[in-house]
Amino acid sequence: MSLSASIGSSCAADPHEAGVDACRGALVRLGPQKADLAIVFASARYDQEKVLSGVHETAGGALVVGSSTAGEITTEGPLARHSVAVMLVASDTVRFFAAVDAHVAADARAAGKSVAHQVKVAAGEELKAFLMFPDVLAGNGADIVRGVGDALGPHFPVVGGASGDDFRFEKTFQYLGERAYSGAVVALGFAGVFSMGIGVKHGWVPIGMPLVATRSQGAVLHELDHRPAISIYEDYFGPKEARQLREEQLGRLAITYPLGMRVEGSDEMLIRDALSVDEHGSITCAAEIPEGAEIQLMVGSRENAIKVAQEAAEHALAQLEGRAPKAIIIFNCIARSKLFGERSGEEIAAIQSVLGRDVPLIGFYTYGEQAPLGGEVRNIERCNPAFHNETVVICAFAE
Repeated sequence: MSLSASIGSSCAADPHEAGVDACRGALVRLGPQKADLAIVFASARYDQEKVLSGVHETAGGALVVGSSTAGEITTEGPLARHSVAVMLVASDTVRFFAAVDAHVAADARAAGKSVAHQVKVAAGEELKAFLMFPDVLAGNGADIVRGVGDALGPHFPVVGGASGDDFRFEKTFQYLGERAYSGAVVALGFAGVFSMGIGVKHGWVPIGMPLVATRSQGAVLHELDHRPAISIYEDYFGPKEARQLREEQLGRLAITYPLGMRVEGSDEMLIRDALSVDEHGSITCAAEIPEGAEIQLMVGSRENAIKVAQEAAEHALAQLEGRAPKAIIIFNCIARSKLFGERSGEEIAAIQSVLGRDVPLIGFYTYGEQAPLGGEVRNIERCNPAFHNETVVICAFAE
């Protein structure tokens, strides 16, 4: 029984060359084994399909999946330049199955259900885990997760990251084979014999008194305690800053002051990024806030973010029950990268201090994370997948 992984990366200017170089570097580290899976995370500044053609022709027939990003992460830490990162996986006990649905904009929930059903049918055997790369600029990320649950059941272990585009919020890409989609969700199913541990934490803490969402519609929060939703920021930051909130992009402030929502089954509040505010004071969030939900302003710090990243890694390791990690995949919110700035490597180093500094690691900075409800994942078979913001999700794989 074996499971091996390796990492390669490239910052070559030519997209095809970057794909070839990153994959070739991973192949060298993999050794004589034939790769079964290639996970590709790349800057959206590249010609995406040229990157994929380079990976595909080098990977020796491996299944290729992945996503454009808002920053790539490898065993070396966050990559400083726009890059291509590739993880190759070889196993004689794990089988991989992938699918795509490119209709997120038309019906996000149906797209999630469709892609999960396709993976399930392709597998023809019991799936053990499910990774997803959705485009949440095209549709509601929480609905995509619900659709996946419709097909796989409400407690299936689902993890993933919403595709990024280098913090431009214009167009993201999802990869399957040699093709780069947009407005899609690509999914990867795992079957066979292996172990997986999941860690999910954000570390933001609530400030002020909780307010009730008295009027909301999908991702648009209109009123809190029967006042315009923007009042939660106005009350905290004062009248001068309040004027700027309406004139500037709210999302810049929400990086360190997002909204938190209490949800059953989580020992952390579920984070919702506030993206924009309209002339009426309604806030558009990265995913929906239901009416009646208790909302608080949240605040983050580098120190606490590092602390909870290490705790999330400890939770993932505990679920492996003594087995040594062989591969790590991280989905990390772009807000955390912005919070850390040039010190973003400290968070990844904290994770590696638990799971091993030499264990092959790949990840990316996302526009939203998919994972079980936050805090400690005590039973992977009874988890409740959700759509997160400002959260670090850690997946550790072992034999």
